[in-house]
Amino acid sequence: MPDKIVPAHLQAVTRRYVIHYPEHGARESDPFYSDFHAYKKRRKADGSYHCDFAAEHRIGDTSECDLTRPLECHHKDIEFAMLNEIDLSLLEAVYPGVSSMPVGKWVESAANLELLCVFHHRGHAGAHIASFSDYTATYYVRGLIT
Repeated sequence: MPDKIVPAHLQAVTRRYVIHYPEHGARESDPFYSDFHAYKKRRKADGSYHCDFAAEHRIGDTSECDLTRPLECHHKDIEFAMLNEIDLSLLEAVYPGVSSMPVGKWVESAANLELLCVFHHRGHAGAHIASFSDYTATYYVRGLIT
């Protein structure tokens, strides 16, 4: 019996869940917030001011990027709002030495930051909108999420 082929199709996806944000201070009062801003400034100065999605996953092709607005810093692993609930033993396993510094310093460091265009950051297929599995699939499948 021949393999059955599922024809190309569109599928609407809705995800709804509740995130339990721990108590946290305002970003402006974070002593390491200046590091967040310095990261973007440093990337401009060293010539690496580009959308990391395009640079890392699209061989520099920015055709899907929104380059009409400034690039935005994205916290890759841990968002600032999660700072007070990080399990350092889990983070230390991936980032050895992280528990020897204030965790806020690491959260606002290059190890946890990347530059993304508005589309790849907050757009309908961006890191803050699409599920992780769908977002990472867009590294290799153009036009996956419309």
